[in-house]
Amino acid sequence: MDKKHMSALSIYQSLSGGIKPQGQEKDCETHNDEGVDNVSLGALLTDLTKVNNSRNRANILFKWLIHPVQDKSFFRDDWEKKPILIQRQNPDYYKGLFSTAEFDSILRNDDVQYGVNLDVTSYTNGKRETHNPPGRALPYTVWDFYESGCSLRMLNPQAFSSAVWQVLSVLQEKFGSMAGANVYLTPAGTQGFAPHYDDIEAFVLQLEGKKHWRVYNPRSEEEVLPWCPSPNFSQNDIGQPIMDVVLEAGDLLYFPRGFIHQGDCLPDAHSLHITVSSFQRKSVEEILLLKLMPAALEIAMEEDVEFRKGLPLDYLQFMGVQNSEKEDPRRGKFLAHVEGLMKKLVNYAPVDASVDQKARDFLHDCLPPVLSAEEKASSVYGAPARWGDSCAVTETLCLFFTRLRISRVYLKKKTQKHIDAMEFLIHSYPKFVSVSSLPCETTEAKMSLAELLFEKGVIHTAEPLTAE
Repeated sequence: MDKKHMSALSIYQSLSGGIKPQGQEKDCETHNDEGVDNVSLGALLTDLTKVNNSRNRANILFKWLIHPVQDKSFFRDDWEKKPILIQRQNPDYYKGLFSTAEFDSILRNDDVQYGVNLDVTSYTNGKRETHNPPGRALPYTVWDFYESGCSLRMLNPQAFSSAVWQVLSVLQEKFGSMAGANVYLTPAGTQGFAPHYDDIEAFVLQLEGKKHWRVYNPRSEEEVLPWCPSPNFSQNDIGQPIMDVVLEAGDLLYFPRGFIHQGDCLPDAHSLHITVSSFQRKSVEEILLLKLMPAALEIAMEEDVEFRKGLPLDYLQFMGVQNSEKEDPRRGKFLAHVEGLMKKLVNYAPVDASVDQKARDFLHDCLPPVLSAEEKASSVYGAPARWGDSCAVTETLCLFFTRLRISRVYLKKKTQKHIDAMEFLIHSYPKFVSVSSLPCETTEAKMSLAELLFEKGVIHTAEPLTAE
């Protein structure tokens, strides 16, 4: 079948081979796409509503995002490792995601607050400044800042744009972490931000115009995959760029956290881009050190007397910084004892529980899904009435998204007796199951759990509910 007659969904489900990278460098890659330029974002998002598995939706949308790079090769070769550039020669690739016209409409019709939703910035002669007045960002004042050479950064466009909301709510399932976004509008011939690195994985999508980007390697091993963003750097701090490119509309630039970057507009064109970000504070370190280790120590102290024994009475005579270079057999004995306790500690580490705690944080932070008309009609958001006693037990239910396992912790206080039923629902996804099949002790318990989850918007029915 000719690609012109294929649906957006069928095209991206059938993508099997990328285009061989051209102009590869040691620390970055460039990909040129003669690509699928008949697939619009709007058509793809519409088709995604027909996919009843949120993980599959995320996979399809991510393939579209980084096309022609294959997602498996991306996560194997590039993710958290090096920047890549995708040049598409297709200025309409992201059409429908966001625009300058929508930026203006939001300023006119929504309560956009300086510092909360919008920053006005400049970077001139090596000095980065923020020019936010107090209060609401009114169109006349904002565009006056823009005309005077300031950059505009919309901090949370998903709060105002349904397209951005839908894209982020789908992609967060791919990353297993909240996906956020900022929109940047920069006048021709200006720069809004100093060189810096971020603590997120960044996907820069060029929407309008063009922008000149320079990307630099982390300055040291300590700045690889950093925990926090950097301060602003001077040009003398950062060395030579490993990537010096111009993004045009339809192009994508990815760089991992820790890679220093700066973008400036060329004299002949403005720039509008959106940076999609994710994976903030998702390192193994956070799960292991901040959640797992304290929990393991607490359990060990409760269950093992060795962790509750007191220190030697004379420990201050041979331990501490003042004794660190002292040759004393008591030091070796004490350090060996501590090492033994550390090795035993792993036996008390509640790894699954710590991951669940991290998952609960994700559930708290993530965007709610954008429901299709069919999903609304079969959920609490569109149900015209409560279920009737005569038919409720035969209703069939399904979860909204695969990450419901997170809510097992979130809803634990109300579902202590129903953990088995919760796991049954999780492992059944995306299939619908009947209320009567829930592994609860009584019909009343099955109904109680189903109603609780339905009222919280966690599950929906196979068919739209109708008033009787």
